[in-house]
Formats: sequence, C-alpha cells, structure tokens
Amino acid sequence: MDIRVGCCGWCVKGGKSTYYARFSIVEVQETFYKLPRLEAVSKWAEAAPESFRFCMKAWQVMTHPPSSPTWKRSGLKIPKSKHDRYGFLKPTEENLRAWEETLKVCKAMKAEVCILQTPASFGYSEENVRNIETFFSTIKRNGVILGWEPRGTWRENLRVVGRLCDALELVHVVDPFRCQPQSSHQLVYFRLHGRGGKEYNYRYKYTDSDLRELGELVERYVEEGRRVYALFNNVHMADDATRFISLLKELELSAASV
Repeated sequence: MDIRVGCCGWCVKGGKSTYYARFSIVEVQETFYKLPRLEAVSKWAEAAPESFRFCMKAWQVMTHPPSSPTWKRSGLKIPKSKHDRYGFLKPTEENLRAWEETLKVCKAMKAEVCILQTPASFGYSEENVRNIETFFSTIKRNGVILGWEPRGTWRENLRVVGRLCDALELVHVVDPFRCQPQSSHQLVYFRLHGRGGKEYNYRYKYTDSDLRELGELVERYVEEGRRVYALFNNVHMADDATRFISLLKELELSAASV
C-alpha cells in the first residue's frame, strides 16, 4: 500500500527542510512558470530524505499559448509570428525542444511524475486529439511517469480521455471531487483545488466531511491494488493535508511518512 499526501508547492514556514519533515511528497509548481537551474533542483533532491518523492508541473510553454497571462512570468519574448508554434501540445519543434528542457529538470530533481496541465481553451476536438497522440508518442520519457490534467470540455468526453491515457501510458490526473480518473494506470493522482467552481476554488478549506469522503475514495483505489498520491492545491493546503494524513490513520490507511 503506497499512499502519499502532500502539497502543490513549498507551503510551510521554515523552508524545504521543514516541508521534508512534515510530508513525504511535493508537487513543484515553479517549474510551470519558468524552469529553474538544474544545479538548484539537484540540491533539493540531495537534501531530501531518501524516501521522499518529487513530482513537478511541466513548463507552460508546451501546454499554454503565449497569449496566456501566465506567460508573463516566463521571461520569454516570442515574436507574434511564432505564437502558433507554442502550447496546446502541438508537436512542433519549439514544443518538443521545451519538453527536452523540462525533462532535464525532471531528471535533475529526480521527479517521479511530471504533470502536464492543459487549459480549458484546449478543449476536446479532433485536432487536439491528434496533437496529443503525436506529442506523447514522440517525446522521450526516460523513466518519468507522465500525468495529464485536462480541463474544459474533456470532462464531457471522458471515454476519449481514458482511451488516450491508456494508449499513451498517461496518468489521468483529476480533482476527485469533480471527476474520477479514467486511466487504468497503476498510479492514481489527485490534485485537490477546493470544492466549488468549474475547475478550482483555491480559497476553499476542506471540511472533516470532505476529508472523510476523500478517504473513502482513496480506500476504494487502494483495494484495487493501486497507488494513490493526493496533492492539495488550495490556500489551506498545508493544514488540510496534515488533517487528511491524520484521518487516514483513523481509517487504518496510513500515508507514507518520511
């Protein structure tokens, strides 16, 4: 049984050493906006306990177009004539090169999982299905597990999502209060964005009832023999993750410790 609970980001006072002492897993977020130096992430991995797990969010260059407001933090200046070469998992030279740079960071960090989150504007369409199939069939993985968190109209086409994930060996990353994973991958990966709203409600604080409901879901997947990672991604993530770890102990489903 492998259950790991943590946060999307270094969200505790005292720095990374304090985080390592409290949780067994982290999903690094800054890699989405701008890739950090390889030397820096290597030091994070060296300082972490041996049993600690790193996951990271993939660089936005491949998933979000330059018109996305998050690109302001990338530091990149792309000529408008080349805007259509970036984002939306298009199998362009630019996106494929961006993946190569992202994979270098994954390996330096010793990240087990890399999450590619596509925006709602990248909804279900035949063209986007082709882009997904070509992109993920082309890139190298070098042992890194790839997770796909689709937003927008993909939730109305879950059978297609499941088919794509299984054919391309992807983990279907979900917020379990909005959708259940459609992939048959041995890893179940939850990103908890707060209840309410179409895609997220970051200011939401999970109630005891919410956490019990989440615990029941975890138990269901564990009984299927699957691993479960639960990463909280809300304002109260550190407290909610800590409370959830305590609840799992009550359910005799102890999360991994460091």
